[in-house]
Amino acid sequence: VQLQASGGGLVQAGDSLRLSCAASGRTFSTYTMGWFRQAPGKEREFVAAVSRSGSTTVYADSVKGRFTISRDSVKNTVYLQMNSLKPEDTAVYYCAASQYGTSWPPKRYEYGYWGRGTLVTVSS
Repeated sequence: VQLQASGGGLVQAGDSLRLSCAASGRTFSTYTMGWFRQAPGKEREFVAAVSRSGSTTVYADSVKGRFTISRDSVKNTVYLQMNSLKPEDTAVYYCAASQYGTSWPPKRYEYGYWGRGTLVTVSS
């Protein structure tokens, strides 16, 4: 599967932004989808994941209550709605797909496919 993330940009603290990640192929429903982010000088960290069916989601504590992950099986797209953005949310955001992961949420190494990142910059 190939992943293409989009929707990043420069916003002010408190604003909202929605990231999209379009997946190629006909097997989108067989992948657990996740979002990660990497801030300058920091390691890539987990943000959110959504199960294959879309019925189960999980979030990092730092974004819980502000971010919402969802997926559209018709459009083969996963979304990350980000509200109440903070300067510390500034990072390159990556979408990823896990087909054979056994953990929930999948560990980073269980994501076999990654998209190119999209930069989100939140000014104070």
